[in-house]
Amino acid sequence: MCGIVGLFLKDRSLEPELGAMLTDMLVTMTDRGPDSAGIAIYRPAEPGQARMTVQSPDPARDFDALDHDLGEALGCAVSVRVQDTHAVLQMPETRLDAARTALRELRPEVRVMGAGGSVEIFKETGLPADVARRFDIAAMSGSHGIGHTRMATESAVTTLGAHPFSTGADQCLVHNGSLSNHNNLRRRLVQKGMSFETQNDSEVAAAWLTARMQDGADLGQALEDSLNALDGFFTFVVGTRDGFGVLRDPIACKPAVMAETDRYVAFGSEYRAMVNLPGIDTARVWEPEPATVYFWKH
Repeated sequence: MCGIVGLFLKDRSLEPELGAMLTDMLVTMTDRGPDSAGIAIYRPAEPGQARMTVQSPDPARDFDALDHDLGEALGCAVSVRVQDTHAVLQMPETRLDAARTALRELRPEVRVMGAGGSVEIFKETGLPADVARRFDIAAMSGSHGIGHTRMATESAVTTLGAHPFSTGADQCLVHNGSLSNHNNLRRRLVQKGMSFETQNDSEVAAAWLTARMQDGADLGQALEDSLNALDGFFTFVVGTRDGFGVLRDPIACKPAVMAETDRYVAFGSEYRAMVNLPGIDTARVWEPEPATVYFWKH
């Protein structure tokens, strides 16, 4: 099962409503995935700054004095915004890699959900409505975002196993389907220096796209290449710093619907995820074609 939603805003006046609209879409997909849920929100950090979203099984312990300890280790100012089991760290963009290294020493139980100049990722186990409420997603603004409700079929129900998966700066992926060659791909990617937090096949798909882009491909080409590299059935929605892409496998057995107006582009596993969007009654609505890359960019 699993449910996917995505919303790319063309009209900047809608940005304050992004979180509320995505939350409504996500909760509507609850019966497709009641085990866990997550949302990635894109909103640029201040010039020269970047954000890192982290998660802890013990926030009271791990987030206490984190701004001081990490700032001292990095030699720069670090701000920390705690939201339930997650915290969003802001620091100079040039210190992101050093921050990952320092966190492993300072707070070994903390896990990085995503990082970059725009993305914030929040995910947890539980019903989508509860997850969204815990992080107050409805109050968030942004230019675009993607979300996922999970029904676990291949790995345990855990926070790290929830979607979205982020394996590159400002890049994240949500997936509905199942890959059959992910173990072989994982071994190849580990040899290239990639690391993995879970056994989830969707994390492998995200890492494969990251590795392909590190080799010089843009996202569109990486998605095209995945049609030959990834075996199985899948619907991907991928977020980037300035846009989001959609791809279905050549069989396209997983449901997918898109809608576009002059104000936004929306994606849902089912049309009912989009029925409350403004102007949906006059939107162009269609089912994305198999083996076809769709991508919108600011």
